[in-house]
Amino acid sequence: MKIAILVSRILLGLLFFVFGLNGILHFMPMPAMPPSDATTFATILATHKYMTFVSLLMVIAGLLLLVGRYVPLALVLLGPILVNILLFHITLQNGVGIVPGLIATVLEVFLIWAYRLSFRGLFDAAPEVS
Repeated sequence: MKIAILVSRILLGLLFFVFGLNGILHFMPMPAMPPSDATTFATILATHKYMTFVSLLMVIAGLLLLVGRYVPLALVLLGPILVNILLFHITLQNGVGIVPGLIATVLEVFLIWAYRLSFRGLFDAAPEVS
């Protein structure tokens, strides 16, 4: 089980670290998107530097996963990003290109389950206040 956790953590970390860096440094060419609502939406996000911020979060979370420190924090940072990736492909691209997002989601859910004890405080009905 420890090997599966390590492999999942490294794969997810590499995925988000590399693609996060690409979002900042643009070292991989992006294929041209055909005119559509998805293209308009992506253009607005890129123009206003929103995607640069998301890419920075991806780099930070990916690095945390690769180093193996603060893994629950990295998983929390990646959760909303993965939801947006899946929703983008489902709603704006009719499921085209969703496979990498699904693979990343499976890795994320597996790691959340593996680190579930770190998340138990989130489910306290009456949390203690210091």
